[in-house]
Amino acid sequence: MGHHGYDGHMDLQGLKVALRGSGDIGSAVAHRLFLHGCAVVIHEVPLPTTTRRGMAFTDAVFDRQTQLEGINAMRADEFGHVEGLLASRQAIPVYVGPFGRLLEEMAPDVLVDARMRKHEAPEGQRGLADFTISLGPDLVAGQHADRVIETSWDGLGRVISRGGSMTLAGEPREIEGHGRDRYVYAPLDGVFRTRARIADKVRRGEEVAEIDPMVLTAPLDGVLRGLTHDGVPVTVWAKVIEVDPRGATAEVHGIGERPRRISEGVLQAISEWRRPGR
Repeated sequence: MGHHGYDGHMDLQGLKVALRGSGDIGSAVAHRLFLHGCAVVIHEVPLPTTTRRGMAFTDAVFDRQTQLEGINAMRADEFGHVEGLLASRQAIPVYVGPFGRLLEEMAPDVLVDARMRKHEAPEGQRGLADFTISLGPDLVAGQHADRVIETSWDGLGRVISRGGSMTLAGEPREIEGHGRDRYVYAPLDGVFRTRARIADKVRRGEEVAEIDPMVLTAPLDGVLRGLTHDGVPVTVWAKVIEVDPRGATAEVHGIGERPRRISEGVLQAISEWRRPGR
């Protein structure tokens, strides 16, 4: 999906958008909607397991603030702080209070569920805002949300108003011949501990983290693109480490192609919904 002239839609000015999830996809959506003048609030849990933190606003939760491609995000624990940030537009608020409280206080026009919960039963969002959008596999438009955005590479960013998104399938896109082997998944439930940082160079077999009593090592040579934050509890099979084998040309910071294209789909869906005479 290209821009189709949706860029510069000034009628999105001040539109209140609540967005669930601060991972690379949710962050790309928040970034784009903020640039279009929307009043965007990201809702996040107190200890998110996000790995691609250089490509996301997640670290605002841990460090109080962070930046992604020139836009700031700041953690807000109180709704008054959220309102102050929305008014000043100095940063996108990342709210870590109860989700129900956010809905109550903000009364969003639009709700976008960008949590990308691949292995859990999809949660319905319809009725939580005037217009709802869900991102991810196995979602049905009209059931889980008013619109669904395709997040698989086939049909990436497509706005679905009838029917469902594709079922979670297949392998991740390869980078230099490496697919699923770029990732390390938690071998057990526990607290993820690491001294490593995003963008660190690693060698295959090098210790990167531990979930007591297991040591987790780099699966191949490259650069850490994904790394869950130190001290975060994770469950078995959670993705906790990702290595980009490209070394110097590795993509570890900024908005990636897939999140960017999904964000275009979200912008298109909202623009069409807002269009006069719809």
